[in-house]
Amino acid sequence: MVDLKVLNAVLEQLEQERGVPRAKMIEAIEMSMATAYKKEYGKRGQIIRARFDLNSGKTEFEQVKVVVEKDKVVMSEDKDKIKEVPDGEEEVVYFNPEHHILLEDAKKIKKGIEAGEEMIFPLEAKDDFSRIAAQTAKQVIIQKLREAEKVSVLGEYGKKEGEIVTGSVQRMERGNIFIDMGRATAILPFEEQIPGERYKQGERVRAYLYRVEETPKGIFLKLSRSHPKFLEELFKSEAPEIASGTVVMKAIAREAGSRSKVAVLSNDAHIDPVGSLVGQRGVRVATVMSELGGEKIDIIEWSEDPKRFLEDALSPAKILNVEMNDTEKKATVEVAPDQQSLAIGKGGQNVRLAAKLTGWKIDIKSNNPPVVAEVAEEK
Repeated sequence: MVDLKVLNAVLEQLEQERGVPRAKMIEAIEMSMATAYKKEYGKRGQIIRARFDLNSGKTEFEQVKVVVEKDKVVMSEDKDKIKEVPDGEEEVVYFNPEHHILLEDAKKIKKGIEAGEEMIFPLEAKDDFSRIAAQTAKQVIIQKLREAEKVSVLGEYGKKEGEIVTGSVQRMERGNIFIDMGRATAILPFEEQIPGERYKQGERVRAYLYRVEETPKGIFLKLSRSHPKFLEELFKSEAPEIASGTVVMKAIAREAGSRSKVAVLSNDAHIDPVGSLVGQRGVRVATVMSELGGEKIDIIEWSEDPKRFLEDALSPAKILNVEMNDTEKKATVEVAPDQQSLAIGKGGQNVRLAAKLTGWKIDIKSNNPPVVAEVAEEK
């Protein structure tokens, strides 16, 4: 006899902790009991269903038969006449009295029934299943619960794709970090990490969820801390103007862990877009920089004028003149000799990020030899 109190407690726990709906769990129990019944007492071709009453603990079994028209099936006495199915014709359906019921017979039991409908016949209740049948039932329950949990997890994290999530470090393998998210495992690949960051087992990690994948082993979440969108989502959590859409981040150029350039635009003439991200006394941008391990962030105002936008993108360097070639999307920028190193940046980083931010190939010229920065491909 089923202990209903224990069963209800288990169902409630699975629903709360693993997000598996109670109806799905009842369905898994019914399917497992139907499978066990058929294995022990059923006949070949039978469709058996079980209906489990959670209040009484009783299970009712029923056989399902599909209503068919006599001229649409092959009767047992006509089997030898059928050799093969001609191309383009429907597959031959052989009549099985355990699976089918003829329309003329079905109408004697239920008036108005049509071909293709199902007829239900009650079966004798059984509860003395063998050990093999019980094991089969257990496997069906486990499989159905896994499927239900996978759907639940996929629904939960599918909604969070494109957002920042938090988890704890589970383990590290070949540079990749596996994050325990509670109901799923996430992976922070080596190439998606911020260079120089180190993690310990159990440490809490915030990252950008950029992909949710369904695999035979379960749901895998792909995380990134180097993605430009991670920077944008961090600012959304710090600046209400970004979250509301009043201020828009038009472009982001990032070299994770080192430096980023962000171009912003305000949809409200009364709101300063740069000031919104910087915050009072720089508190907002400082919070984001702290999360990124001290990564420097240059915030500039986006402009429809490519010349002005390019000049601002090369800040803090002062620009003397800019010549634009629209056909090649190439800009030749003239700076004073004492501004050249500032425009280029350490290791060419400033001009490289400016090229990526604006989408223009940039030549820096002064009295010294010119320096060329190509547009890097977006991540």
